[in-house]
Amino acid sequence: MNLAPRVETAVISDADLDNVSGGMAAGGSGGLHVETPIADLCADVLAVASPEGVAAGGFLNASAG
Repeated sequence: MNLAPRVETAVISDADLDNVSGGMAAGGSGGLHVETPIADLCADVLAVASPEGVAAGGFLNASAG
């Protein structure tokens, strides 16, 4: 008795894979880190656009030295 699971492979095109994974998307991100004797400042931004909508976010952190 063979208890190994059966696996079937298939070939999928790039276009079909885009549809499965949610379609094409575009995005961008950036960051900034400034360190001075007085304070540290960190900032990050992120934006993503896809056929389902747009998402954006940001982060800002400042600390006194």
